[in-house]
Amino acid sequence: MTEILLRGRILTFRDEPLNGEASAETFTYIEDGGLLIRDGKIVAMDDYARLRAGEGASAEVTDHHPHLIMPGFIDCHIHFPQMQVVGSYAGALLEWLDRYTFVEEQKFSNQGHPERIASAFFDELIRHGTTTASVYCSVHRPSVHAFFSEAHRRNMRMVAGKVMMDRNAPPGLLDTPQSGYDDSKALIGEWHGKGRQLYAITPRFAPTSTPEQLEMSGALAREFSDMHVQTHLCENPAEIAFVAELFPWSRDYTQVYEHYELLGPKTLLGHCIHLSDAEVGTIANSGSIAVFCPTSNLFIGSGLFDLARLRASNVRNAIATDIGGGTSYSMLRTLDEGYKILNIQGQRYHPLRSFYQATLGNARALSLEGVVGSFAAGAEADCIVLDARATPAMRIRMETVETLVEELMLMQTMGDDRAIAEVYVAGRPAKSTLVK
Repeated sequence: MTEILLRGRILTFRDEPLNGEASAETFTYIEDGGLLIRDGKIVAMDDYARLRAGEGASAEVTDHHPHLIMPGFIDCHIHFPQMQVVGSYAGALLEWLDRYTFVEEQKFSNQGHPERIASAFFDELIRHGTTTASVYCSVHRPSVHAFFSEAHRRNMRMVAGKVMMDRNAPPGLLDTPQSGYDDSKALIGEWHGKGRQLYAITPRFAPTSTPEQLEMSGALAREFSDMHVQTHLCENPAEIAFVAELFPWSRDYTQVYEHYELLGPKTLLGHCIHLSDAEVGTIANSGSIAVFCPTSNLFIGSGLFDLARLRASNVRNAIATDIGGGTSYSMLRTLDEGYKILNIQGQRYHPLRSFYQATLGNARALSLEGVVGSFAAGAEADCIVLDARATPAMRIRMETVETLVEELMLMQTMGDDRAIAEVYVAGRPAKSTLVK
């Protein structure tokens, strides 16, 4: 039995703090807190002195005070094969895909390349405090094996899948409706539920799948009804027009996915920027999740995510980096850009809501509440240690910070990987043990 007691300032959420500081019942903050972890699971959270005198009397103590201990960040949309296209200069989405992304992803058929990138990818997640993610692999089965093998080796909770795409891409990236189905089913059998790994059925997006492939994707979703589905939706006007050409019978883009039975409470829809009112209603009625990808939407020039409109219609939401259209692996940088996008639309986004979304909110979006995203008893012990004085600029700013909310806003605005002092994965230190 391995038992550790982490000491520090503890923050975890129980619900969404819609009213900022007035939502005190939605989160727990302990100034001198203790987090007792046994065999990779949360056992108890309380005042440090009380835990040390009681249940945690024999535990090994690691003192992180005065740093803040929170559940690990969760990223709900990220592409592991796109590490080497981040920051590529291009126009809008479709040009960016053709000039860079599709070229890069073809390399994942090369022996050794997926393994090298997978190792680097997980190092970056850890450096930036992300302990769970919903991830797109390439079309190639070896890319999925490399990804899950590395995740399993590090004992990280991941959701991922092989993209299915059988048209409108280079030959080296195309499967067929049958091979996409067969490969996905084989990968599900090998990886879904192995350790902390979960599989996601992953038709890339409607423009790269024929009706036959979307039918097979829907068949998989019906056959494995407990499984996640992930794809892209309404990111860019040219993309939407292309979908209208490819599926002329469909009322709108969203109806394509609805028709093939790909929508539901475990469906993650990346972007969701340019939605009609009918599409918003369809997404809400299905329980699907609209995933906000701020740095990607700005970098590729796709548009502004309208959170208030979606929430007013009871659409569930998540937030994500979307590497490699996104420009940072950091959820702190992502929250900062998200704040700006919403602010420019006249929507206030309180820092308590931001940090809720990056932890418990995204866990709920992944149907993983009670598993990750909080310090509930029995949850997997993925947590991060945040240092609000990590840089000289942050230290000087902290001299005038008086409240927890101000500190969170500072970290969201000025923080990056340097503000992540330590990361624990299933109760084991992961950042300090990275090879430099």
